[in-house]
Amino acid sequence: SHLKRPTFMTFWQMCFLTLYDFACVLIYQREFHSLKERLRVAEHRTLQRSSELRSILEQFRRIIVDASGSRNTSVSDETQNLLKELAHKKPLQVPNIYYHMPHLLNSPESLHPAVLVGQGRKGVSIVMGIPTVKRQVRSYLAETLHSLINKLLPEEKLDCVLVVYILDFILTFVVHSRARCSTSCHFPRFSSEFSSGLLEVISPPASYYPDLNNLKETFGDSKERVRWRTKQNLDYSFLMMYAASKGLYYVQLEDDIVAKPNYFGIMKNFALQLSTEDWMILEFSQLGFIGKLFQSPDLNLVVEFILMFYKEKPIDWLLDHILWVKVCSPEKDAKHCERQKSSLRVRFRPSLFQHVGLHSSLTGKIQKLTDKDFLKPVLRNIHMNPPAELSTTLKVYQGHNLEKAYTGEDFFWATTPIAGDYILFKFDQPVNIERYLFRSGSPEHSGDQIENTNIEILPFLFENGVTEGSLDPVFNPVAAMRLAVQRNSSVWVVLSEIHIKKLPG
Repeated sequence: SHLKRPTFMTFWQMCFLTLYDFACVLIYQREFHSLKERLRVAEHRTLQRSSELRSILEQFRRIIVDASGSRNTSVSDETQNLLKELAHKKPLQVPNIYYHMPHLLNSPESLHPAVLVGQGRKGVSIVMGIPTVKRQVRSYLAETLHSLINKLLPEEKLDCVLVVYILDFILTFVVHSRARCSTSCHFPRFSSEFSSGLLEVISPPASYYPDLNNLKETFGDSKERVRWRTKQNLDYSFLMMYAASKGLYYVQLEDDIVAKPNYFGIMKNFALQLSTEDWMILEFSQLGFIGKLFQSPDLNLVVEFILMFYKEKPIDWLLDHILWVKVCSPEKDAKHCERQKSSLRVRFRPSLFQHVGLHSSLTGKIQKLTDKDFLKPVLRNIHMNPPAELSTTLKVYQGHNLEKAYTGEDFFWATTPIAGDYILFKFDQPVNIERYLFRSGSPEHSGDQIENTNIEILPFLFENGVTEGSLDPVFNPVAAMRLAVQRNSSVWVVLSEIHIKKLPG
């Protein structure tokens, strides 16, 4: 359908109105978002403690049932009546980890680390989880730790914690047997990091794992690979459960990576920048599970979902299923689903972590995986734009399409526009817009700027038409936006930044 009775604003007027941020405002805004996140985490932990207390009460009730059913005459009739009354006040049974992993009931220590080396630091911004296992050919762990630690500023070393998770039972025994001497026994080059609280080492007890020898082979995977991916799901879950109460955010890493300079500051600032948005995963690498950042309150949901299906599928598939369940409709097509999932899973480019390991933790597997985005410089700002169907009459040049520009992956580049050409953003759901920014040109192509173009806004609900001028809150929610070319242009066009910021809430 055609856009009717649009509101007009020239491109240059729009740019002038949107470029007003000051450094002090950004600082206060970042501090406010950080405080808001900490309050949200505190509220979540309060609810978690309440759940744990209810679980303890349930166990107490079970003990009471056993006691009240016994023939112990030392308990008075009045006391037994009180015990029975309490036991019968039983709430609905809520499934928990023991429902999916009943073998844990056989050992009270199943959910406690068998090895825990470090200072137990909490209250940080980011917790980094690093699973490691003894590899047959070469270990990359020391190289990974050096890269992560050496690229932290002094103040950043106080605001994070690196948790190394040992998956190998033999290596766990070695570390555990040396735990009495000092951290220098098993990680001699990182003794100062252990002492300061920056670095920790944990390992699960053998009783945490169920029997992994009789798993159903699915999706064409061999028995060995099914066992490997199943154990991996359990390992990620244990590590996430341990990390959930230690910081605002949790980022999943691997033991065979290197990091970019300033990686910590970039991750933290990007997460705080999106603190008013409803995201679930921030991706700082395009490879596997590397560089996936979560808000700590979301880890419980992730762990619960993984534990429900840990035998069925690998971790990356399960994460995608979580997003599908949250936002995809079976009545919509796959493209609509992908747009909706992109609002929960935000990709930061370029990648902050590079995979360097050649020999996989899966015995005999060689993996020549590298992240092509790792070497690219940061050329543009990345924004979390609302899901939208994108279209244009402009002729796209060399694959620099509109979709990549909208997600911040690339810039949009098109040949010479003529009058009547347009770029249309049709939102999947009408949105309340706070402000917007469309930046044209780039350092390499500074002359390829949008000229003689209007911004047209189609309100979802309006009365008596739309008045020309700047965007007013009365026009919200907005169903679509369009860049409409008014006159022929003599140059090509580059759209290097697109930001459509929704109102909070």
